Formats: sequence, structure tokens, C-alpha cells
Amino acid sequence: MSDTILKCTTRHVRIFTAVVKNNDLILDNGHLTLDIDPDNEFLWSDQSISKVQDYFRELVDFQADKELSDYSLRKIGSLLEDFIRKLLKDGELSYNPNSKVMNYSMGLPRAQELL
Repeated sequence: MSDTILKCTTRHVRIFTAVVKNNDLILDNGHLTLDIDPDNEFLWSDQSISKVQDYFRELVDFQADKELSDYSLRKIGSLLEDFIRKLLKDGELSYNPNSKVMNYSMGLPRAQELL
């Protein structure tokens, strides 16, 4: 067991071996905390958030009997990024026009989003 927080930080996903207490991350090697879209680049429905959380649990369950490492967390984060990109391309997410980060990091918006 490590006494440092393992983490994965991608553009739209942050994963930590920690719990959040009073806005602080507290090391907990038995717990993974998922922070989805910390910059609020997208408009999320409850259903799309649930899909990402369900996929996250599926990936973590697949990893359960293996050692957790920076590499395995990065792999989970990358797979979640791909999943979020798919949700955007399928029209289940849209860019947040009020986001302070408007760089279309997952590709240009669909035509109907521009209207």
C-alpha cells in the first residue's frame, strides 16, 4: 500500500485514491473518487452522468483483482475520456456555451448545437 495519493488527471476526468472531506482530499487506498468535467465544459443530463459513473464502476471492477497503479488509473481515465467523446458525438452531451473553457477539446460541435 502506498502512502501517497494515486491520481489520474485528464481533460475531463480526475480520479484519486482518496475521499473528499471539507473540500480536501484525504488518502484512502480503498476508495476511488471520480470528478467528471471539472471545468464544466459540457452540459450534462442525469442520464449521461450515470452512464459515465456506471462505466467507471465497470472499469474499476475489471481492475479489482489487479494491483492499482498510476498506469492502471491512467488507462481508466483514458477509457473514460473516449466514452465521454462518444457521448458527445452521439448527441447525449453538448458543449456548455457558458463555460470559461471554450476550446472544443472533443471536436467541433454538432450543427444543431450552434443554433
